[in-house]
Amino acid sequence: MAVLLETTLGDIVIDLYPKERPRCCLNFLKLCKLKYYNFCLFHSVQRNFIAQTGDPSGSGNGGESVFRQLYGDQARYFEMESTPRIKHKKLGAVSMVNNGANMHGSQFFITLSENVDSLDGMHTVFGEVSEGFDIITKLSESFTDKENRPYQDIRINHTVVLDDPFDDPDGLTFPDRSPEPTKEQLDSGRIAADEEVDKDKGKTEEELKEELESKESKANAHILEMVGDIPDADIKPPENVLFVCKLNPVTTSDDLQIIFSRFGQINSCEVIKDMKTEESLQYAFIEFERVEDCEQAYFKMDNVLIDDRRIHVDFSQSVAKLNQKQKFVGSFPSSSKDKPKPRHEEDRQPKISLRKHELSESDSSSSSDDDKRLKRRHKKDRKDKHKKKTKNENRDSKKERRRSRIRSMDYERGPRHRSREKDHVKSRRDRSRDRETKRDRSRSRDRNSKRDRSRSHDRKTKRDRSRSRDRKTKRDRSRSRDRHIRYRDRR
Repeated sequence: MAVLLETTLGDIVIDLYPKERPRCCLNFLKLCKLKYYNFCLFHSVQRNFIAQTGDPSGSGNGGESVFRQLYGDQARYFEMESTPRIKHKKLGAVSMVNNGANMHGSQFFITLSENVDSLDGMHTVFGEVSEGFDIITKLSESFTDKENRPYQDIRINHTVVLDDPFDDPDGLTFPDRSPEPTKEQLDSGRIAADEEVDKDKGKTEEELKEELESKESKANAHILEMVGDIPDADIKPPENVLFVCKLNPVTTSDDLQIIFSRFGQINSCEVIKDMKTEESLQYAFIEFERVEDCEQAYFKMDNVLIDDRRIHVDFSQSVAKLNQKQKFVGSFPSSSKDKPKPRHEEDRQPKISLRKHELSESDSSSSSDDDKRLKRRHKKDRKDKHKKKTKNENRDSKKERRRSRIRSMDYERGPRHRSREKDHVKSRRDRSRDRETKRDRSRSRDRNSKRDRSRSHDRKTKRDRSRSRDRKTKRDRSRSRDRHIRYRDRR
């Protein structure tokens, strides 16, 4: 006698013990025939222990025996069969779940390891798995939460009775085919059984590699944003800027502009130089007016010989800005053309020998005036600081001289005068302490009086408001009453 369980993980064949456990086997077989277990969840899976199912509600608190349909609610559960005693020794032992009162309903579990002795005598073993041990391994390795509920649904899709030695009792109607699942049955709030969890499934090795590289680049961009190298992780390099490297040290910005200007209008052309030696670092940035001109220059000028050097041309990937402490001859190109530079940065950077970027005379004169004004202000600040310092020093020296003079006078007058001076100082301290105490008391008294006045004022205000509200309510009531009387008299 056997039953086939078709689960979402695969098929499991269960052999039953009809001689040793006739009542449990009858209950299990007839429930399978009634399609009672269809779409039941494995609501509790404990690794290397048990996998429990058989509750149509999926909560672990429901389920009923087949005898309820024959004899009513009093037969919802039936008594467990304890003899002969069968232990949970085998992997894949199938047992009916004890509901706590030595009674069984519809729930059962499958052991996921051998020699589960803690279950002996508590639950009734009525069968064992004969085929589908790989499915038991998958069940045991499924991911679960703290309540041992799988994150992805594992269900019994269908049950097929392969051999049934028991006659069908009167009063049971068996369906011809398996019923369709309802929306409530499939809605468990977890990942659906047929939902694809592995997003990489079906992708080629190249696609996976490309996806990994894009993730790494995003992570690196976030790191650069955190350390302050780039303003934003999602920023993109400008499309109209070329990066030129492997230049000859003698190649200048003018030379590159003349060579690359045949492809279109150039906004800026900078050969980057060392800030101390002002020697060429042998790479440059060229910003074009149009993206099409930039692309044409990229295709035509790569590996071209300039000043006996084969240059390499690529699209710029730089979005960095110049550090204010560094003084390069050129600057990294910005993606926005119209973004104005601060005046102090323009003054700091040397002029590029292009007509478009030359500073006018008015700009230079204004910048020189600003510099003079700043110098005068710094000079004045330094003088003020020096005056203040000397003033403080003079004050300290005067105090020190006064103290030394007093000490010398006390020494000359003798010990009696010194003791009298001490008493005088002590009485002066006591008087100042008394004065402070009186002042604190008067302040606290004033605070308390103010608080009391504010509270009394608040009470009076509330009282007046409530009185005016009561007067208004009475007036409105009397008016409504008068209107009602007039209306009634007219009728």
